[in-house]
Amino acid sequence: MKDYECDCNIIHEDIIIDTKKKMLDDKMFLKVGNFFKIIGDDTRLKILYALDSNEMCVCDIANLLSMTKSAVSHQLSLLKENGLVKSNKVGREVYYTLDDEHVREVIEVACTHVLHKERK
Repeated sequence: MKDYECDCNIIHEDIIIDTKKKMLDDKMFLKVGNFFKIIGDDTRLKILYALDSNEMCVCDIANLLSMTKSAVSHQLSLLKENGLVKSNKVGREVYYTLDDEHVREVIEVACTHVLHKERK
């Protein structure tokens, strides 16, 4: 028998009803899943991590990550259309930041979690 294997045949209806009330609808689960797909790409995650520290232009991000400006721009477009980053045009330069504090928190919590697991 495996650890934590449930071999009971009892349905805990009260727990099911309570949990069902708290569940998101399918459309929302799709949106949350898409959010994780977008940040699940290591290049986009590196960009988000960099933007967690500083507002940056495409040239700076490209230099930091040893990528072409075109490649960085493509990733930033995906991040922007999915609401993870926002841009601010100053003269001829466009600076990018994380869209809001929620994006910052998700990135920081995920990195902290992984670092914690690595140290165990």
